[in-house]
Amino acid sequence: MTLSSELLAVLACPEDKGPLLYFGDEGGLYNPRLQRRYSVKEGIPIMLIDEAEAVNDADHLELVAKAESEGITPTF
Repeated sequence: MTLSSELLAVLACPEDKGPLLYFGDEGGLYNPRLQRRYSVKEGIPIMLIDEAEAVNDADHLELVAKAESEGITPTF
């Protein structure tokens, strides 16, 4: 399930209020500035700071490269 463009246009990281990268195939939203991933379950973004997953440096580099190669742009 993918998130609507209308929802993506208003989603921001709850911690730093910045834009996120949406990886629909992985079911997650990613904040590259804080290296945190927010999951999307059954089409609902789980935007709780305490529920965010920390991403290690190697996975961060992979996600940033994937976003660049696939043309994934920030949410707003």
